[in-house]
Amino acid sequence: MWPFNRKGVSGFSSTSTAQDVTHDIDATGLTAIVTGASSGIGAETARVLALRGAHVIMGVRNMTAANDVKESILKEIPSAKVDAIELDLSSMDSVKKFASEFNSSGLPLNILINNAGIMACPFALSKDNIELQFATNHIGHFLLTHLLLDNMKKTAHESKKQGRIVNVASEAHRFPYPEGIRFDKINDQPSYNSWRAYGQSKLANILHANELARRFKEDGVDITANSLHPGVISTNLIRHNPVMSGVMNFVGRLLLKNVQQGAATTCYVALHPQAKGISGKYFSDSNEYKTTPYGTDADLAKKLWDFSINLIK
Repeated sequence: MWPFNRKGVSGFSSTSTAQDVTHDIDATGLTAIVTGASSGIGAETARVLALRGAHVIMGVRNMTAANDVKESILKEIPSAKVDAIELDLSSMDSVKKFASEFNSSGLPLNILINNAGIMACPFALSKDNIELQFATNHIGHFLLTHLLLDNMKKTAHESKKQGRIVNVASEAHRFPYPEGIRFDKINDQPSYNSWRAYGQSKLANILHANELARRFKEDGVDITANSLHPGVISTNLIRHNPVMSGVMNFVGRLLLKNVQQGAATTCYVALHPQAKGISGKYFSDSNEYKTTPYGTDADLAKKLWDFSINLIK
């Protein structure tokens, strides 16, 4: 049992599950994209959104695993609306293809959950020659959001329902490289540190949401953008670190969140009425939470935005 289960102002705690935080919420008529929905908290997020009535589109690299998740959801919830489209966030071409396919479908888009990620992997470059964690965790989602924004804006305007963008970050954002984002050394292999690079990419997720929120407010767009820490969960994210994986498996049942608890904050920020109108905030355990000075640095967020725009050109 998770030992720190004191409820926050939202009425929820670290032990709350995704079903708990969405109890009695009707998401019928809403369309949501969830990246990385073929396993872990992404799959549970997709399941619970579908359970609440949303039409869920899973953006996934592994279509076989995605179809297994879809079948499992439909077995539990025969009326569920769930589809899967191939998406490799480390490839800009794949992101563009996904966005084109979705936008051509004629479907609206109310909720975008940027959930997929890789963690602390050995140094590698993406197909677009960008350090793999930064490419997958940040740039892929930055481009995806960029390409889906017109649809989200149109949906929010026509439906009169506030759109929500949810970036799944991590408390690891507290431990990036000393300069926060290494704009001049993104691809520097000699100084690469897998955990610092992961922290950098998660800080980027927070700054991306913050800058989106600022721009939406400035432009009068009825879409919110927030980021969150899902909790420490034993998932296949840690597959690149056998020692850590072993430790996690050993202590998991005592100290870590399960997948149902791990998906709770995402579902809270995506669906709960209490989160309506809240934008540019960081959440943990289904409550607003403090980030770092870097995590609230508006100039750094703007610099990252411009840097990212140049990378996706």
